[in-house]
Amino acid sequence: MTTRHDANRWAAAAVMMTVAAAPAPAAISNEDLAKLAQNPVARMISLPFQNNTNLHYGPQAGTQNILNIQPVIPLPLNHDWNLITRTVMPVMWMPALGPERDGTIGIGDTTFTAFLSPAKPRGGVWGVGPAVQLPTNTSRELGNRNWGLGPSFVVLHVAHDSPWVYGVLMNNIWSLGHDRQGGYYNNGLIQGFLNYNFKGGLYLTSSPILTVDWTAASGQRWVVPVGGGIGKIFHLGKQPINVQVSAYYNVVTPDNGADWQIRAQVQLLFPE
Repeated sequence: MTTRHDANRWAAAAVMMTVAAAPAPAAISNEDLAKLAQNPVARMISLPFQNNTNLHYGPQAGTQNILNIQPVIPLPLNHDWNLITRTVMPVMWMPALGPERDGTIGIGDTTFTAFLSPAKPRGGVWGVGPAVQLPTNTSRELGNRNWGLGPSFVVLHVAHDSPWVYGVLMNNIWSLGHDRQGGYYNNGLIQGFLNYNFKGGLYLTSSPILTVDWTAASGQRWVVPVGGGIGKIFHLGKQPINVQVSAYYNVVTPDNGADWQIRAQVQLLFPE
């Protein structure tokens, strides 16, 4: 005769067998991790360290180096919308800008952007929101002491069944004042990106950053680079890391602007 204790024991064993037989959650492939890393409004925490070395910069044709620390933190608002926050804090080395002036190292101005983006986009992925420039610079050579504000927008194509990820990110920031160090500014940025992903997490990339200073004289406003590079998803233990290197030649640049940029990036990924 089966007792109640025996019945409970058999029920518990059945539950344990069912759980053991259930398939484990599928791990995210390296190819999908690469696509997430290439999506500026992906719902994934990440911490990129992007180093840009600008060659032949300034009147002394020196080397300028900018390390951008760029944490990305998504904030789910509800079932329909996410708020994707992106912060860019530059740690800068500015070469000597004159024969009797020393180079400068410190922090530049920080840019904070908050993209409102659909949680379940239909068609293309997009995000829109404000961009704020914070006067965090540690010396006058490294930034402006006036706060800034403007719009930012990103749109891209990314699909599970396609190796391509491409799109554009744009912003324009106006200074909110003009009476502090550096005076009035009106600066725009256009970053196009084109990526082709191979299985295993290897990819080809081109993401030139075009900038414009609308207050400069005609012919001195734009920086227009062309180029590209290669990237790969690696794992340090269980930690996925996106690594890429690229080079860009400035086909348009102001007087004393850099002619080449070498970019290297290490991005820590924290998928859900």
